[in-house]
Amino acid sequence: MHEYTSTARVWGLTCPGFPEEVSRARRWTRDILRGSPLADDAELIVSELSANAILHTTSGGVGSFHLALAVSPKVVALSVTDEGGTGTAPKVEQPSMDAVHGRGLGMVSVIAHRVIVHGSHSGYTVTAELFTDNQPGGLPC
Repeated sequence: MHEYTSTARVWGLTCPGFPEEVSRARRWTRDILRGSPLADDAELIVSELSANAILHTTSGGVGSFHLALAVSPKVVALSVTDEGGTGTAPKVEQPSMDAVHGRGLGMVSVIAHRVIVHGSHSGYTVTAELFTDNQPGGLPC
């Protein structure tokens, strides 16, 4: 293999900040990962991260959010970038039993093998990684 050749494939999608775009993001993810054993988990993660972008940042309404999906033989990486506008970075919370919100990113962190948050008040990217196999030489996605 040539030293500059990669086996990873990357897709991107920008969505307006409307609630119905969350279902579009799920469908887009499901279509790309059709046949992968990670498709259901990836769809759930994209749904949660997209909804968070719309509900908790200026991406909602007149803004937009961007999805990136990278697939390699060892990992599926799902990223959602919002338009920021919040004073705090997305984080896993421990809400009370009566709380209506605050469980989503915690759920993502349980499903994903790794969750990474980058950015600032002007926009955050949350990336969730799903490993195809925890053992070396695992099967491709």
